[in-house]
Amino acid sequence: MSASAPLLETIEPDDPSDYSEVNKPKQRSQPITLTPTNHASSRPMANTQEDAESGIAGIFRQSAHPIALFCLYLFRISAIGVYIFSGLFTENFVLTAVAVVVLLAMDFWNCRNVAGRTLVGLRFWNQVDEDGESFWVFESRDPSRPPNPIDSKMFWIAIYVFPLLWGALLIVSLLKLGFSFIPIVLLALVFNITNAVGFTYADRDAKQRWANNVMGSAWGFGGFGGQLLTSAVQRGVGRVFGN
Repeated sequence: MSASAPLLETIEPDDPSDYSEVNKPKQRSQPITLTPTNHASSRPMANTQEDAESGIAGIFRQSAHPIALFCLYLFRISAIGVYIFSGLFTENFVLTAVAVVVLLAMDFWNCRNVAGRTLVGLRFWNQVDEDGESFWVFESRDPSRPPNPIDSKMFWIAIYVFPLLWGALLIVSLLKLGFSFIPIVLLALVFNITNAVGFTYADRDAKQRWANNVMGSAWGFGGFGGQLLTSAVQRGVGRVFGN
């Protein structure tokens, strides 16, 4: 470039296309749409009431009589717990024996008079007539008012499982030659087995009386035909429940 050449002549004009690109309106970007994925569906969820109402808290929520159910297991577990773990806190055999016997007596009374009547609608006792003969008396709830399924299930579990636990403790005492504790275990077995046998017979008696009412009156049979049907149902129920 010569020194005499005008400065403006040496500057090349800008390309018009550059302005067009600058002034061109920008395209609006497409909005981003968030779509749900199925990653969370792989996690286990409580789809049924049984899944949601699980565990000990769920059992008490579904129970119609949670206080009676709690007391039933409280006395039974406490008696076994004091018997097993009392040696960690005291070596006084008399204190341990008294505590276990008191808990067993409370459990026996509560199970027969409160828990059985409230949870499953059954009750039994032994009565002596004028001739001096003793016999069992059974009471049951109206079949039109069935017990709560959770209450019934947990009641029968307690009735049949805890005698087995005390039987296992009796075997352990015999193997360890702990003869001083054997009378306590035998007393616990007497209380628990008495309740188990009594409520089993009360339940069977209730089913037989229900069968009598259904076959004798609900279906409208009378006379000799009704007696035949009633006796047939009694024999069938008796074979099922061991009578």
